[in-house]
Amino acid sequence: MFKKLYMPVFVLLMSVVLVLSGCNTKKEPKEALASAATNALKMESYVSNNQIKILNLTVDESTAEENAQVGAVLSMLKDAEINISQVYQKDPMQTEATLEVKLSGDMAMTFTIPFVMTKEKVYVKIPSIPLLPMPESIVNKFLVLDMKELAEENGEEFNPDMFDTEKTQKLSAELSAAVLGEYDSAKYFKNVEAKDVQLPEGFKEKQIVQFFITNDNVKEAITILVNNALPKVLDILGKEEYRSMLQLTTEDIEELKKELKEGDQAELGKALDELKNYLTINQFTVNTAIDNKNYPSYSEVNADVAINDPESNANVKLSFQVKSTVSKINEKAEFKIGIPTDTITMDELEAEMGGLGY
Repeated sequence: MFKKLYMPVFVLLMSVVLVLSGCNTKKEPKEALASAATNALKMESYVSNNQIKILNLTVDESTAEENAQVGAVLSMLKDAEINISQVYQKDPMQTEATLEVKLSGDMAMTFTIPFVMTKEKVYVKIPSIPLLPMPESIVNKFLVLDMKELAEENGEEFNPDMFDTEKTQKLSAELSAAVLGEYDSAKYFKNVEAKDVQLPEGFKEKQIVQFFITNDNVKEAITILVNNALPKVLDILGKEEYRSMLQLTTEDIEELKKELKEGDQAELGKALDELKNYLTINQFTVNTAIDNKNYPSYSEVNADVAINDPESNANVKLSFQVKSTVSKINEKAEFKIGIPTDTITMDELEAEMGGLGY
């Protein structure tokens, strides 16, 4: 029964996150999001800060006891936090970011991984991680990956579109519009007040729009996604400019369309009817705050769900929060790292690691 649920719910969650990445006198809520998504394409530079936090992740004791490894992983992920800070510049294309991962439990640890991306190269700083000891000679150096050279070594043609941020933003906006357009404004969207959202200090909002899913509309939401939104998503991905960027072929898209069309609608309907027996949505909201310049500068996802399988008596509770803030839009980008010079190639890394028996 869980298998019936995982895929539609997972796809739905990804689509809601997609709404975040595309988006944000007051306009009608859905119209406001669409307008902000279009305006976001005008961002030539920005600073973003993103946080993903697991507030609760529990599985009933009987399930955890059956698999000690599951228990260890759950302990590590509970209260886990991922932070990503980024500085972006469109022309010349350069992104500088830092990934920070905080794990709790018996294996509590924190590590950070700075990285830099240009039009053809990616630089990743080699961190010191307790579970993965590295030679001191390479720790804190930047592993440089020349994407053009790597493509040629694999007998492939380098595709610069893969690093074309402008195309990526455009694709995100189109996909967001396609998904948002299928949902009824009165059933899934509403304006909310600033006091009901954890806005960053000093944030000046013009409008805050909430997309929400409840126990009452989750079945319809998934049905709309599968039957209405996904076909339009595939049509967009089938456009030549996006197919080449994602390295998809016409055959790939047609095969996905065929699988979607031939999907067992009766089986899907049955699984959705059973949702009420094992899925409880205590909260699932996506808040997007639109600033005075009509940019979707802040967003947050708040989720609290429980899955109780009546057949196996397995009980899972998950709650998490995702926050994203965008600032310094179209201001001069200030990079702290710049283009790294203390670098190491993949061949040199493999030689160093080989010396440790990896």
